[in-house]
Amino acid sequence: MVETRIKIKNLNNNDSPKYIKIVNAIKEAIDVNELRIGDRIPSINEFSKDYKVSRDTVYKAYVLLKEEGYVNSTPNKGYYITESRKKVLLLISTFKAYKEVFYHSFMSCLPNNVIVDLQFHHYNIKNFKSMLNADNGKYFKYIVMGFDHPEVKSSLSKIDNNKLLLIDWKANLGVSGNYVFQDFGESFYSCLKDAKEAFSKYTKLVFIYPEFTYHPYESVRYFEKFCESNNFEYSICKKSSKLKVEKGTAYISVNDRILYELLSQSSTAGLEVGKEVGILSYNDTPLKKFTYKGISVISIDFKEFGAEVAEFISSTQPLQRYLTTRLILRDSL
Repeated sequence: MVETRIKIKNLNNNDSPKYIKIVNAIKEAIDVNELRIGDRIPSINEFSKDYKVSRDTVYKAYVLLKEEGYVNSTPNKGYYITESRKKVLLLISTFKAYKEVFYHSFMSCLPNNVIVDLQFHHYNIKNFKSMLNADNGKYFKYIVMGFDHPEVKSSLSKIDNNKLLLIDWKANLGVSGNYVFQDFGESFYSCLKDAKEAFSKYTKLVFIYPEFTYHPYESVRYFEKFCESNNFEYSICKKSSKLKVEKGTAYISVNDRILYELLSQSSTAGLEVGKEVGILSYNDTPLKKFTYKGISVISIDFKEFGAEVAEFISSTQPLQRYLTTRLILRDSL
């Protein structure tokens, strides 16, 4: 077995525990191929002597590395690297049907040596900061779905820009590094223009922006701009309890709970969707293709989204891209 000397930066600083610094140094050496499967690392006694840290500290680090599957030990041979595994944090908001498509695409495109730690922040800043755990720097790369909160930006600033990829929404984060985003403004407006002929069957357009949604509000502003530029009567419904489906109206929904309510009310009132009532939903899912003869959607391709994000894991090149937002017309509009 080959033994490689491990480079540890700022071991005596107090910003994080010494055993965590040892763990991260060995993981980083694996990430950059300085340590490979089968390479020997110093024994606990050797490490303690060479780096002037206590045996207990080294032991604690090695135990954690063994638990995570990075190293193993055998009698008379010492400690050695068992697998060149790279741990990635995927921190997203919630797990919905369209995000499941993204997630499975992302996972299917990853190299075999990548482990994904999937976490959900639910737009809660305490959850976000705790799950990000940026101070310990324990992840090879960070893939983060941010949101509009002043502490999000400061938390992200602690992460090396080369290791961080922001996804889905720019969210006023002043992004200058890596990102794969949707455009909820101009691209949404362009899709509305593509739907203009379908909208013309209806006397009024209603954008439903319920109190429980986190959908970017800029879509509402571009909806208003579209309606005013094209002389459509319109309104914004911001309280789900006030939603009442009316004949001759087309509805835009950014939430699947609201989509269910639209379909339910239409059925109860005996109104035919696609003729007497129009429905346009945000974010395509496999079921929307077959629900009520097909739900019209404005959406990115979530399989493409997952594949783009997965590419960041293996690449050393900067990644800055806005995904294409498309209108898919089906029988509901």
